[in-house]
Amino acid sequence: MRGLTSAQADDIRQALTVAERRSGLRFGAFLGAPVGGRRHFAERLHAALGEEADEAVVIFVDVAGRALEIVTGENARRRLPDTTCRLTAMSMATAFSAGDLVGGLLYGIGMLGEQATARR
Repeated sequence: MRGLTSAQADDIRQALTVAERRSGLRFGAFLGAPVGGRRHFAERLHAALGEEADEAVVIFVDVAGRALEIVTGENARRRLPDTTCRLTAMSMATAFSAGDLVGGLLYGIGMLGEQATARR
């Protein structure tokens, strides 16, 4: 994960792993600039998961562009409706605006994993 220390990247990988184990969904995070439109790029990242896409959640953060997208697959969306993703994104954006990129990501991944587990 570009722009992060190895310890920060490890913390994010660990959070993704915990969310996956708890919820049974596939979680991924991408930090960087989009190629093309933000939402379209995030949806392409999600689609690149192939057969796993229906059970997947992708968090895309354009740090330089100060933007965040959360994309869920068809089955994942049943457990993580848009309102849940929107509220999580707002909390993440608050942390990001305070300069806490890693904390915001860890919070968001944890909350999405917890919410998906609660609706299992």
